[in-house]
Amino acid sequence: MSQEVVSFIENLSQPWQVEMGNKLRNLVHEVIPEVEERIQYKKPHFLKNGHYAAVISPSKDALAFMIMNATGLEVPKEFDGPPERKWLKIREGDTPDYALLASLLEQASSTL
Repeated sequence: MSQEVVSFIENLSQPWQVEMGNKLRNLVHEVIPEVEERIQYKKPHFLKNGHYAAVISPSKDALAFMIMNATGLEVPKEFDGPPERKWLKIREGDTPDYALLASLLEQASSTL
C-alpha cells in the first residue's frame, strides 16, 4: 500500500469523503490483492499488471469511483461514462452497493 495514497485520502476535505475513500480503496485491495496504487493526475489510481483497473476521483461534493476496462459489462443506469470506463458518483449520505462494485471491478479486471 502506498503512503502517498493513504495521505491523499486522509487529506480529503470532508470527513465522509475520507471514510468513503478508505472503503473504496479497501474494496479494490480485496478484489485485486496484487493491485498497485499510486497518485497520478492528482488522484488515486489502482493498477493490475500495469493496466488501470480503478480510480477514485474526488470533487467538491462527491467521490467518483471509476472502473476501467468496462467494455461489455452490464452496469446499472446510475453509472456514467463511455463503454471502456464507467463511474459511479457518490455523494454524502449515499450508500453504494459494495457487492455490485466488487463484482463489476472483478469482471473488468479479470482480463488485465
